[in-house]
Amino acid sequence: MTKILVVAGAVSAFIGIAIGVFALVRSGVIEPGLGILMLICLLGMYVGFGILIAVYRLVNRLE
Repeated sequence: MTKILVVAGAVSAFIGIAIGVFALVRSGVIEPGLGILMLICLLGMYVGFGILIAVYRLVNRLE
């Protein structure tokens, strides 16, 4: 049950930040190119930290 809550929290945080970036682009605060770059960076951070957590758990199992 807690794994589902962690995944739901991560997904909702990602969607919330993505909606915030879209709102900034829509209101004209940032340019569309910068908004796309921010979304790509956000996705990269989520993937990178996901890999980091997976490797950490794998190393803990080996010990």
